[in-house]
Parts: sequence; structure tokens; C-alpha cells
Amino acid sequence: MLRKITVHDTLRLGRWFSVAFQRTLRIPDDGREYPLPPGFGRFPLYRSRQFAAQLPPAWSASGSLFIPMYQKEALWLAFEGRDWHPCAVRVGVGGVDALTGEPWDSPLSSHPQNYLVVPDQLWLDGIKASEGGVRQFVALPLGLGHTIEGQLTGEEKRGGLQLRLYEARPGRFPERAPRRPSSNLAADFIPHAGARSALGFGAGGRMRQKVYPDAYGFESWESEPAGEVEIHLVNSREFQRITGQCPPSSPIDAAAYSARGLPWFELDDELQGDLAPASALSGVKSTAELDLAHAETPVEVKREQISKVSRRRRADS
Repeated sequence: MLRKITVHDTLRLGRWFSVAFQRTLRIPDDGREYPLPPGFGRFPLYRSRQFAAQLPPAWSASGSLFIPMYQKEALWLAFEGRDWHPCAVRVGVGGVDALTGEPWDSPLSSHPQNYLVVPDQLWLDGIKASEGGVRQFVALPLGLGHTIEGQLTGEEKRGGLQLRLYEARPGRFPERAPRRPSSNLAADFIPHAGARSALGFGAGGRMRQKVYPDAYGFESWESEPAGEVEIHLVNSREFQRITGQCPPSSPIDAAAYSARGLPWFELDDELQGDLAPASALSGVKSTAELDLAHAETPVEVKREQISKVSRRRRADS
């Protein structure tokens, strides 16, 4: 298995893949479909072994990582890769595949496709539960049955986030960057909760985001994973106890953000296809459906606030 390397707030796995965990607005869970919210900087990453005395033994034994989140805070995944040497990546939430809803121990599959191709897929903001869109990743406490894991498996034992990397078969892609005309170099190098301490992910509001079909073919990828990593989530109170540090401040709420006329985003990918939504994930109840006493107020997003973006501009907002 490949060695996991964390560089400040970025996780690198192997030669070709890295991911950052972006703090963002929690969009309203009101039945509407919203544009992509901005990034407000990256969540800090911590090695579990560094704080082994304050954490469950299994965390440090597995060489896992953890990040601090507030209850009902949201995140999105910002992927990095080489366009000349892509990778296949699976994303799990509490041991449930985020694209298909199938168990995490299932093999790599093309029917249904249970993986992303990076760097073709720039971002993932939630579970693939609707056509042309996703339901936002929102942190919820374990033990109430409200997480995606709890609803689909009947248990809440794992929580957190799982990533599994599959490399290309030998000879399928170049091992070195191809030579490019000098006039194109500048463009080519644009940077693509309660008392419970452990958190999992629930299904939040709806947003417009495609998950692209594999353009290279299933036979391009090794059948066995080259590396895997577990990212646990701890709430803000436990994070301060574990590390002695103050947790990051919570992002501005979506209504206040949008009222100031600040930007939302749409990816310029009209020509890209989209995977069909998973029937298992389409039936997952959202945070609002599970908390009927607290209806969420819609947020007005004016058309002129929505920016068409490509590559990495969203994370730099």
C-alpha cells in the first residue's frame, strides 16, 4: 500500500493524486437546487498517531487522519491530479460508497460506476442522489441514526470519510509529463454537535454538480487499490480537548453570504456527461426531513451572482 503523506492541509496519496478538504457554506435543505457554494479555506489535517493518548486506539493503529468540524458544518473535496496520468478514486462516507450507496468493501465497478476519475473530476460536494446534482456533505453526530451510514446500514460505527485510490495499469498513461509548446505552459500549470465526539456525514441541501462517467474505460485501472486512508471527524469541543487548540471559526451562513451579493459558482461543463443517481442514495432522508421542527429558510441567489468557472478558481474565491 502507498504511504500517506500530509502536506499542511493537503493529503497526498501516491505520485499522481492529492485532495484537500474545503470549508464551505451549508446550503439550505429546502428542496431547491443551488449553485456551488464557495470555498473558505482548507480544513487542517492531523495525524491520529500524534494524539494517540486522547483518541480511540483503533484510530492511531490504522494510521488515520482527523479534521475538526462543527455539527451541521459542510465540506467539499478538492481533487488534484495530472491530466496526462489520471487515477480512479472511490469516496466513502461511514463505509458507504458516496456514488452508489453500496458497502465500502465492494470491489471497483463500472456498472454502476462507483469511482471518480481525477483530475477530470475537480470536486465532489456530496452524495450522488439526484440527476445532475448531489446532496451536500453535512457533519452529524453518530448515534442518532441520521447519517447516511445509519440510514443505509442500520448502524453508526464508522463515521468519517474514506478514500481509496486505484492506479492505472502499467503502460496505460505516460510516467512523465509530455513536452508542450512553450506558448501553452502558463495555461497548463494553472492549479487545477452534541456531546458525542465522533461525526459522520448526513445528506444536506441539493446543488448542481455532475459526476462524470469514466472516459478512459474500466480496463484502464488496476482491480486492487494502491492506497486507502480513513479521515475521522471530531466535533469542535473534542478537537480542543484533544489538541489544546481552538477550532477554526464556523463559516458565515448562506443567507448572510448571499445577501451581500457575494459569488456562487457553476462549472463550465455542459459537454460532460453525468452518472445516473443511485437509487439507494436517492432514498436517504435529508437533514431537514429528519428535523421537522426546524424548517430551513430558502436563500435568494441572483443570476448575476453565479459565476461560470473552470479548473481551480472556485477554491481561490
